[in-house]
Amino acid sequence: MFNRDRWQEIFETIRKNKLRTFLSGFTVALGIFIFIILFGFGNGLKNTFKEFFLDDATNTIFLFPGRTSEPYQGFKANRRIEFDNSDLADIKENFPFFLEYITPRISRSAVVKYKNEFDNYSTRGVGPAHQFAEKTIIMKGRYINASDIKNKTKYAVIGRLVARDLFKKEDPIGKFIDIGNSVFKVVGVFQDDGGDNEERFIYIPYTTRQLLEKSNDKIDQIILAFKPQLGHAGSLGFEKKLRTFLKQKKSIAPSDANGIYIRNVADDLKRNQSFASVLQIIVTFVGLGTLIAGIIGISNIMVFVVKERTKELGIRKALGATPKSVIQMILQESIFITTLSGFIGMLIGVLILDNLGETLEDFFIKNPFIDLSTAIGSTLVLIIFGAIAGYIPAKRAASIKPIVALRDE
Repeated sequence: MFNRDRWQEIFETIRKNKLRTFLSGFTVALGIFIFIILFGFGNGLKNTFKEFFLDDATNTIFLFPGRTSEPYQGFKANRRIEFDNSDLADIKENFPFFLEYITPRISRSAVVKYKNEFDNYSTRGVGPAHQFAEKTIIMKGRYINASDIKNKTKYAVIGRLVARDLFKKEDPIGKFIDIGNSVFKVVGVFQDDGGDNEERFIYIPYTTRQLLEKSNDKIDQIILAFKPQLGHAGSLGFEKKLRTFLKQKKSIAPSDANGIYIRNVADDLKRNQSFASVLQIIVTFVGLGTLIAGIIGISNIMVFVVKERTKELGIRKALGATPKSVIQMILQESIFITTLSGFIGMLIGVLILDNLGETLEDFFIKNPFIDLSTAIGSTLVLIIFGAIAGYIPAKRAASIKPIVALRDE
């Protein structure tokens, strides 16, 4: 029940003891503030890992040719391994159970011109499935299709920033651009959530790129996707089978780690998510340690407060105050200060996290945040322990006899 006299007394006590009240409230606010900031930073780390991997499909495996480090079957060490079109066909034929799609990638750099505008851009010779591997979003027109691959067409799909740089406000669809002294027709414009760098690429049919390079059949790298239902464990099995198959085909020693390089995005994602989770657990424990330090600080201050007011409490008891009323008075003051300070610290912490956004991206912390339920829950925990911290010395003070309290120095 609301007791006006008691609240007036609490505010009068606070007014007379500004420094003590400030120290009590500052300890609480700082504890919850640091906890929220650290917890939010942990979530920011996880956001960075997620964005790094989720820009592309997560069920993909990248195959890169390397150089052998061991002699094998009559071949010398340091032999350069090359992929070609037959590797695409063989993987499709031998791994239909695992494979969802496959695409080659041939990367080149070239000066690209349109009218009086020109710049240097990276081009990629790809197949239609490359759109799914990179999660490419078509804004206008279309992507490379099977007909383009078969007919070796000179069609190009350009990034949003390429279109902006070369065409300004002009619609690029159907226009012709010069890519390394070869004319290509623009059939599509794409955007990519990976950012500006991803939107400066130009995609062309990989067969067209091979045609321009003296009709060879060489491939820089192979990107393939395993069926999602295989899961992480299945992807590792598929990766092992692929490695064995390609080493046998390319005459690479089974123990040679440098002939073929394989990057399994699903495995990378799982390991990095585990690392991010461990980091967040560590950060959370540090935050909890800060909360505990705050609780201890509150407890120490409350012990001092009760000790300081021993004579006052003795006079109250001599005038007829019951132990229960003494405890309620101290508890109410403690809970009021703890609650007010706790929610101030919580609000400041949440507001700072909301305004950080991508400012700490260089430190691998992107869009740090904390769930409102977690923030409120941690604040309530601090308030509860603050009440307990006030109750213990209050109960001890309430049990002191008035004559003993009045003699206290």
